[in-house]
Amino acid sequence: MEASARGAREAGGHTIGVTCEVWTAKANPWIIEEVRTKSFPERIMTLIERGDAYVVLPGGTGTLAELALVWEMMNKASLSKTVGGSKPLLVMSPYWQPVIACLEQEGQLNSACPHWKSPAMEIVTLVTSPQQVVEHLNKNNR
Repeated sequence: MEASARGAREAGGHTIGVTCEVWTAKANPWIIEEVRTKSFPERIMTLIERGDAYVVLPGGTGTLAELALVWEMMNKASLSKTVGGSKPLLVMSPYWQPVIACLEQEGQLNSACPHWKSPAMEIVTLVTSPQQVVEHLNKNNR
């Protein structure tokens, strides 16, 4: 996530890197404040608790785990109990589109209500560019 930290720093932002003792890698040079956690689950919860919004960039299984947990916490309203409310969840498309499309099928599994749409789908906003992320965050931060 060095590129996102660099962009934030170059724009004058305060960058926080949440790292984990499980991995030997330290925070990248664009991080101002490092928060070190003991385990991967603790790292994910720290990310969720400290975030003002969640922007899910292309990544691997760790990013998928982070997306899944924050999305589920928002869907079941436990996020509001844990960290004080609903927050923007912006997911980069087309990279994560297949994951979103897979979960959109939940309504199709219910034959009694084939046109039912999962409330979980209303939580996620698909974005296609950094500019769209900034516009969305600025618009919803007023």
